[in-house]
Amino acid sequence: MLVTTTSSLEGRRIVRYMGFVSGEAILGINIARDLFAGLRDIVGGRSNSYEQELGRAKEIAINEMVQQAQSFGANAVIAVDLDFETMGNSGSMLMVAASGTAIVYEDL
Repeated sequence: MLVTTTSSLEGRRIVRYMGFVSGEAILGINIARDLFAGLRDIVGGRSNSYEQELGRAKEIAINEMVQQAQSFGANAVIAVDLDFETMGNSGSMLMVAASGTAIVYEDL
């Protein structure tokens, strides 16, 4: 399945627009991870644990979107957009939403 942020595909012709598709992931962040991320903020540097959770949430959201596109009979998703939010008390939940347009394309 081809997944792209662009709205066109170079060297390919879009033959059918199948519709809007999306996928979401909401993950809880644990207290120990929050504590170590807070310490990182104080001393500087990157928080690998948060980056890993963010990557995992992004992967889940994109996979859900792709599965929905496949169920429509699409072979690509174009114009993909990713949105990131924190939710819950003290931002204890991380949400990633992926959305795009499912299409069928053919090579030129």
